[in-house]
Amino acid sequence: MTEHIHAHTHGPVGHLSLNRPKALHSLTLEMCHAMSDALAGWADDGAVRAIMLDHAEGRGFCAGGDINLLRNSALNDGGESGRAFFHDEYRLNHQMFEYDKPIVAFMDGITMGGGVGIAMPARFRIATENTRFAMPETGIGLFPDVGGGWYLSRLKGRLGQFLALTGARLDGAECLWAGIATHYIPSERLSETKARIVDDPANLSAILEEMGETPEAARLAGNEERISRHFASDDFETILASLESDDSEWAAKELETLRGKSPQTCKVALRQLADSSRLDSFADNMAMEYRIASRVLVRPDFAEGVRAVIVDKTNDPQWDPATPEGVSEELIDSIFAPLPAEEEWTPRS
Repeated sequence: MTEHIHAHTHGPVGHLSLNRPKALHSLTLEMCHAMSDALAGWADDGAVRAIMLDHAEGRGFCAGGDINLLRNSALNDGGESGRAFFHDEYRLNHQMFEYDKPIVAFMDGITMGGGVGIAMPARFRIATENTRFAMPETGIGLFPDVGGGWYLSRLKGRLGQFLALTGARLDGAECLWAGIATHYIPSERLSETKARIVDDPANLSAILEEMGETPEAARLAGNEERISRHFASDDFETILASLESDDSEWAAKELETLRGKSPQTCKVALRQLADSSRLDSFADNMAMEYRIASRVLVRPDFAEGVRAVIVDKTNDPQWDPATPEGVSEELIDSIFAPLPAEEEWTPRS
């Protein structure tokens, strides 16, 4: 167990609380293991009826995975420790997706990257006025992993492709509109909501309906038609050309955003979502994403993206390849190719 995860029960409810506030509760390998072990124990405990997942203090629900560990791995050990992190993080994601007992994730704050990976498998996903949801990986040369291919490809229209490419941040109202959240509950009502769940987990769904509110209109809804039109293709160059042909302020802003992203990552993300949409099994999706992660981790763009955006904060990444045209189909195929049998991802047994 780790001090960064509080795992305990309140009578019939298991409670996982992320406790790494100085890092916005970003996940470490130890945190993934602690959560996975607690969930395994509660799965076999007939007294536990439901699970609550939240954060102990601070602004974020969970800002992602341990980026510093991953970059150090890419630079210093050929990706070995990074692959170990991805392998077990993805096992946790899959374990939560397949979990029999209802999980309620309280996305009260920043929910990005790895935080999305532990929120989206939950049967109930609570947004608040503090929620800031995003998959910003294209900006650091990674890709929208932790099940992102599965979830984003199944959103309405082309919203998932838009989110994967741009890294756009959604507030709580937009999360509810998009289907990312199942309920919207103001943060001031979360304590009462949790107490009522502990008192009566059998009526969990009814409690969340009663405590929920209808938020203000989702701003993103006003751009749904534009998103569907401009992000309709699975070809990155076609999306860029579509935005270039539109002289609106919105199109110019999104085009500028995409021009700053890793071309490699953008092409990977489009292929990832297209392939995932045809899969029948979340486990197959995670096996695919692990193949991608194993390759992308040690490609030049990841270490460079983290340097520019997170370490030096210069926001001037030098992508390699530098242009969409420079990212060949052969390169993308190599990133998605099967791993040697003994290196493939497998679910937790």
